[in-house]
Amino acid sequence: MDENEDFLLVDKPPHLMVHPSVPGNPLTLLDGLQALCAYELICGGQLSLINRLDRETSGIVLVAKNKSAARNLSKAMERREFRKFYHAIVWGWPDEDGFVIDGPLLRKGDVEPSPIWVKQMVHPAGKESRTRFEVECRFERVTTNGERFSLLRCYPLTGRMHQIRVHAAFAGHPIVGDKIYGPDENCYLEFIETGWTANLEHVLLMSRQALHASGLGWRDHEWECGLPRDMSDFSGFGEGEKSQI
Repeated sequence: MDENEDFLLVDKPPHLMVHPSVPGNPLTLLDGLQALCAYELICGGQLSLINRLDRETSGIVLVAKNKSAARNLSKAMERREFRKFYHAIVWGWPDEDGFVIDGPLLRKGDVEPSPIWVKQMVHPAGKESRTRFEVECRFERVTTNGERFSLLRCYPLTGRMHQIRVHAAFAGHPIVGDKIYGPDENCYLEFIETGWTANLEHVLLMSRQALHASGLGWRDHEWECGLPRDMSDFSGFGEGEKSQI
């Protein structure tokens, strides 16, 4: 997407981990970048991920290419100097064209039993969390589970784990393909046990959560990347196939 002597930006595809998590795991985004930046690394460079995306989430990842840049960019991220927005395909049509979810988040297992350790929830004892949503289009698509969907532009005003996914579900419009916060959390447990199956496709419609990091801004820089193929195909966005409301 973009590159200079201090950093580079890449458009991460879905289903790709950004960095190794266990020994022997599949190739990651960082593995590929190390090969791409072999010359810089030989000359003393160091790659550092400034923002991270879930394995299933696609979109912009910012990577520092040296220690000084990593320090400056990380501090800027901590100070919330970066401007971000995401696109998400969700179930249903929101009543309003724009709305904000102000819902503190914490790990569900901290307050009640949860079979999924990482699952977050809105709870008054949680940390401040706010997300602004804008409806870009409402469209219809005939499926076995419904036919009304929306493409939302999502602005995380804070940076909590799974924030957009939890807030979309809390608003009554879970993200299509979300195994944890979608129609049934048992989809996640089934996926861990069996992998992707026809039954999961029937329930979730997409093999991953339809969430894409579309925009990133910092100082006088603005970067954007379009929807990935799977989200574009599902929504018909840009192809004249959706019924926009």
